[in-house]
Amino acid sequence: MAKAYRLLRSILNTAVDDGMIKRNPCRIKGADRVDTPERPFATVTQVYALAKLVPARYRVLILTAAFTGLRWSELVGLRRSDIDLDAATVRVPRRVAELDDGSMDEGSTKSSAGKRTVALPLLVMPELRRHLADFVAPEGDALVFTSPEGTGLRRGNFRRSAKWDENKRKAGLPEDFHFHDLRHTGNQLAAEAGASTKELMHRMGHSTVRAALVYQHATNKRDRYIAAEMSRQAKAALDKKKGGRRGKG
Repeated sequence: MAKAYRLLRSILNTAVDDGMIKRNPCRIKGADRVDTPERPFATVTQVYALAKLVPARYRVLILTAAFTGLRWSELVGLRRSDIDLDAATVRVPRRVAELDDGSMDEGSTKSSAGKRTVALPLLVMPELRRHLADFVAPEGDALVFTSPEGTGLRRGNFRRSAKWDENKRKAGLPEDFHFHDLRHTGNQLAAEAGASTKELMHRMGHSTVRAALVYQHATNKRDRYIAAEMSRQAKAALDKKKGGRRGKG
């Protein structure tokens, strides 16, 4: 309804400009606003629980999605040469889209901002090394994440092979939790770690601040951290003042 209202208002604005009507009757405040429900995100404990439940070849896919915030299309397009184990980074130069006819289309990222290099938490590096050794061919252009047959991953095949619906429930995740919500998880974790808007935009591969700001709302965890830091600084200032008074005496 909100989109229809915006379209109608735009048409009537044109009618006003053309002198066909005197004023636009679409004047209801907030009628064009779409309230999109916030997507769920997983806790670190749930991420690792899910990673443990899925087949071994998908474990690092889950962890990488959750700790980098990469999109599905970016993850399935990663090649061995995109991973820098020494620098603990992953380069995102491309994406692979599954078309309506079932074919796989490999192309560049959605925008220039999508071409980026994202740092990986050191926590996942040992597992990534094992994954490359166990499941990835030695050639530089070998896909990092593949099916059991060694072919590129498709969403439907992954869901079935990973028993996604069953395992996400076992991991304590809600019924409506999608793979894309692991991206939300990564962005949320980065925001809670103190990432600035610009830093979030880089990790997410966005050129505008709108999406990044979604993850910078005040969370209870972050708010408690801020309050604790305020308390620490205030106490340090008071202790310093008391110390100064004792020194004068």
